Amino acid sequence: MMTLDPPKEITQLLKRCGEGDELAIEQLMPLVYEELHRMAKKFMSGRRSDETLQTTALIHEAFLKLVGKEKQSWTNRAHFFNIATQAMRHILIDYLRKRQFKKHGGGAQKVQLNDAILVSKERAIGLVELDEALTRLAALDERKSRVVELKYFGGLVNEEIAEVLKITKRTVIRDWQFARSWLLSELSNR
Repeated sequence: MMTLDPPKEITQLLKRCGEGDELAIEQLMPLVYEELHRMAKKFMSGRRSDETLQTTALIHEAFLKLVGKEKQSWTNRAHFFNIATQAMRHILIDYLRKRQFKKHGGGAQKVQLNDAILVSKERAIGLVELDEALTRLAALDERKSRVVELKYFGGLVNEEIAEVLKITKRTVIRDWQFARSWLLSELSNR
């Protein structure tokens, strides 16, 4: 039996998952786990080690959202990881918001973001504030918001973002430059 290269195998398993094939779901997890783990580590970087939401829990919760109860129609591996990025972002933001709004003032912890978003590594902003700014950016231009989400949270490179969003690499670069400037302005005014 000939084995497929991993991206093609993942794409085939994703299609089978969308058709409700339970065996495909079991076979998919080991193939995507490493990439999901890398993404989750990026999301969780800068978090305190004593927090209740751990990297593994984020991976498993996102995976369950992705291949859980509702049937999904995945076009390919890039589409799956695109949606995984959104799922992880929403899970983490929901978690932070719950912590922030506890009755006795359990404010959200600040996280250090790398200079992919901020000019200075010393400046730290909260993920909740970044999420709110991305939501405002999406109201102005959904695609530019998705470029930031895929680059920062998903860790995708320009070529991968172009593939996911079905745009050119040059458009990704222009969108990133605009979005980065807009976010810096937006977040410095808060």
